[in-house]
Amino acid sequence: MGFLDVLLGRTKPVQPKLDDLFALPSAAITLQAASGFTPTGSGSVCFRGVEGKTFSDIQDDVRDLLNMDSGKPGGGLPVEVSRDSYGFTWLVSSHMSDEMDALVTDLHAVNSTLVDNGFGPQLLCTLVAFRDSAERRLALVYLYKRGTFYPFAPLSGERRDNALELQVRGVLGDDLKIEPDLTKWFPVWGAPGL
Repeated sequence: MGFLDVLLGRTKPVQPKLDDLFALPSAAITLQAASGFTPTGSGSVCFRGVEGKTFSDIQDDVRDLLNMDSGKPGGGLPVEVSRDSYGFTWLVSSHMSDEMDALVTDLHAVNSTLVDNGFGPQLLCTLVAFRDSAERRLALVYLYKRGTFYPFAPLSGERRDNALELQVRGVLGDDLKIEPDLTKWFPVWGAPGL
């Protein structure tokens, strides 16, 4: 960071550490033991789509890779691609609920492929979904530009269970690098896979 950056209050963005995603399986065990939330087997990567053949080809390659990755004839559970009302593209990978390692590997592969092909700045977040016995929903969200995680617990009517989010922060503080600035815990309403 240069002298003018310091004077003008500019900060250098944190470089995402995609390998941080591999901490999720052990965090899931901690979360289940402490609060009863178990993985649903669903996770998604959110990124701003780019027009052009190169990006479209990469998207198709990632989808093909994940569909064939399970080793089953004809591929595994289908990978879904959708676009939200804000213009972000969501790639959703699904596994059996007890296959957290495989899910995280898939999500890491998507992120790595995008970064390796120069589309890292388009990445927004990755989330992994959880539910408890009362059917409450929870996501652990990884923010690329911050290199941190935060919990998101949606309720009906675009409300959040802030108490649950803070409880999860306390439970997972030793397992994941939790985002300390609560204003960065943005809601991901209607996120596919959640």
